[in-house]
Amino acid sequence: MEAVHTACGEAELTDRRDESWVALEAGADPAERSGQLRLAHAEFTSAGRVVPPVRPLVAASWQRSARARVSPDGAACVELDEEGLCAYRDGHPLARAMPVIRELTGAYAGDGEHLVAVCDAQGRLLWVEGHPRTRGEAGRMNFVPGARWAESAVGTNAPGTALAEDRPVQVFSAEHFRRPVQRWTCAAAPVHDPRTGRLLGAVDLTGGDGLAHPHSLGFVQAVARAAESELALLAPPPAREAVCLSALGRDEALLVADGRKLRLSRRHSEILVLLARHPEGLSGDELLVALYEDETVSPVTLRAELSRLRRLLGPALLASRPYRLTAPVDADFDAVARRLGSGAVAAAMMLYNGPLLPGSEAPAVVRLRRRLADQVRAGLLARADPGLLADWAYSPWGEEDLPVWQALADALPDCQQVAVRARLGDLMAEQGLATGLQRPYA
Repeated sequence: MEAVHTACGEAELTDRRDESWVALEAGADPAERSGQLRLAHAEFTSAGRVVPPVRPLVAASWQRSARARVSPDGAACVELDEEGLCAYRDGHPLARAMPVIRELTGAYAGDGEHLVAVCDAQGRLLWVEGHPRTRGEAGRMNFVPGARWAESAVGTNAPGTALAEDRPVQVFSAEHFRRPVQRWTCAAAPVHDPRTGRLLGAVDLTGGDGLAHPHSLGFVQAVARAAESELALLAPPPAREAVCLSALGRDEALLVADGRKLRLSRRHSEILVLLARHPEGLSGDELLVALYEDETVSPVTLRAELSRLRRLLGPALLASRPYRLTAPVDADFDAVARRLGSGAVAAAMMLYNGPLLPGSEAPAVVRLRRRLADQVRAGLLARADPGLLADWAYSPWGEEDLPVWQALADALPDCQQVAVRARLGDLMAEQGLATGLQRPYA
């Protein structure tokens, strides 16, 4: 089985010691552990079994890598050429934090012959800086600006897994899913928009075995926090009455209002999404129909939920008769729709963190979720940009989207099509379409 076919990180490291986020415990021999991990990696890629000393974090990542059909061999794809990369990263929010990141990491990387990399939320490397010799060695595995290092594209690695887990991680030696990367050790931490909590990307340190130390994980986490603080200082102050609502890719929406960050329950998330979509307000009966499939649900149940929500938000923000929010709402799903409406597909994809409240079964939310996903997908297919198509195809919601994988294969140059063709063939076979269709991509 050589190629196996089978959402805000604000907690401190000390809160997760039992989950083994640090690669090597104190006193462990790096050479001995590396040998054990290579044997465990061989066992997984040949038989699909996870054996000690593989950490739960790494085991979960290996399994996600296998489900994404990542080959244990191969190199990352470079998706952005120099011209496209410069334009993209100059407009990326993390560009404003790079002076602070360089100031904090420059000496550390230079003295230790390490690399500092910063990627976007899709795992594309935007900056890779550090010791020249180390950069040259890393370049041989396409650890370069413009390359995609998302976990779904190249398997377990610190920046990609930090994005997938949305928290700081270390990846040591043969914990990396791809064999060409197994001589390296890396530590990475995600960076979020300080105002909305939206995932912007990650900061990564890559080097030798010396990085397999708790201090490097703590250091990269501190750098990510400093970047967030810098973004908060540089961001224009929001209007006092503005309310920010983030509901894409998460079942529990995040509300920012009056300087408070509130993680809402699933039902309260649904109510806020619907009220944000209807600034004119909704009656109790309209909300009841929009939220509940079961027609036997009593209006008393809804009034109780609204009463709890009003206590949480404060009476000044949630009015009644009809139920409505009294302040403008800056919602991430509305921002995506506005960008699509103006033809800015790339900008829309940058904000699209996943389906709207993906676990919700509220009828009105289900309709909104499908409509927005269909609009984004249609924009991607019409644009036919390989980078944007890859963002969708390698995401959890796009990994089985056959038309998008087909469009991606058509858009890529021949030298970058091997992995995409393999995945496309698998999808065609799974959907009973292999005969007559798989041959051009085999």
